[in-house]
Amino acid sequence: MSDATEAGGPVDPAVGAGEDERGPARRVKVVLVDDHRMFRTGVQAEIGRTERTGVEVVGEAADVDQAVTVITNARPEVVLLDVHLPGGGGVEVLRRCAALMADAERPVRFLALSVSDAAEDVIGVIRGGARGYVTKTITGTDLVDSIFRVQEGDAVFSPRLAGFVLDAFASTDAAPVDEDLDRLTQREREVLRLIARGYAYKEIAKQLYISVKTVESHVSAVLRKLQLSNRHELTRWAAARRLV
Repeated sequence: MSDATEAGGPVDPAVGAGEDERGPARRVKVVLVDDHRMFRTGVQAEIGRTERTGVEVVGEAADVDQAVTVITNARPEVVLLDVHLPGGGGVEVLRRCAALMADAERPVRFLALSVSDAAEDVIGVIRGGARGYVTKTITGTDLVDSIFRVQEGDAVFSPRLAGFVLDAFASTDAAPVDEDLDRLTQREREVLRLIARGYAYKEIAKQLYISVKTVESHVSAVLRKLQLSNRHELTRWAAARRLV
């Protein structure tokens, strides 16, 4: 119901259904890519609870192959893309959808939506062609606003992440390769950072939508690959590399 109707005032007859004083209501078609079904359901619920309408989820995917298929067939205007996915991650989705992003008439734009706030993840997907990067702590209202902004061609970042991108693209030197860090999978890196920040296993499991047993397995793998003995050594290792 419009403010004018609630106040008992006149409604402009020139403003038709689905329009306001600024013109026709905008709509944007979205594909949601995340390997956790419960999170995808939660995002749709958050979008539906916002006052601003117009976002329509036209497809979902849980891994890289599914994502490429769904995006190609649905041709959404915006893709909400998790960074860490089975089959190669968000960067691989971007690589395989490069032609769709470059379409001058109907470009598909990507907005990364991830639990990770690591500089390497942010920079990786932005270099891959994503128009923005927000973390999963974002509110439903802000997420909807970000979707519309990306659809219009704007770049959108959670506040502290913008600095990573500015620093990365201002630098002319390639980032040094960390062979130890390269031994870890993307999921192991996520667990590493959360452990180094002092999170308990149950808290990590909740944040990453995995079981406590899976967290324990990842921690064991990280310690083995880095030749460390316990989480205290792991924390010092991560801090020395400014991963925390």
